[in-house]
Amino acid sequence: MHEMALAESLVELIEEEARKHAAQRVKTVRLAVGALAAVEPKALAFCFDAAARGAAAEGARLDILYSPGKGWCLDCAEEVPLSERGGACPNCANYHVQMTGGDELRLIELEIA
Repeated sequence: MHEMALAESLVELIEEEARKHAAQRVKTVRLAVGALAAVEPKALAFCFDAAARGAAAEGARLDILYSPGKGWCLDCAEEVPLSERGGACPNCANYHVQMTGGDELRLIELEIA
């Protein structure tokens, strides 16, 4: 389960930011997770709770904002929704689609105390 490694890295990043701002506690963590990021949000939330034990983020609320998969179809010359990496264009059914969004995993905001 790579979500545990992601959660541990996230907690390290949060600890670093909390130290920079002399925060004792992190109340809320907001993440952007793309639909094509190969991350299971429920597993990430479970692992985050475990990884945050004893850290400034222990007990923090984890808000996960989802972004849909998007791509640019080279044949249609337009942005199209993607439901899978390497998927076909839903309009023309060709596979000449370059992914443009939905694969991110990004820390957006921390609420600290």
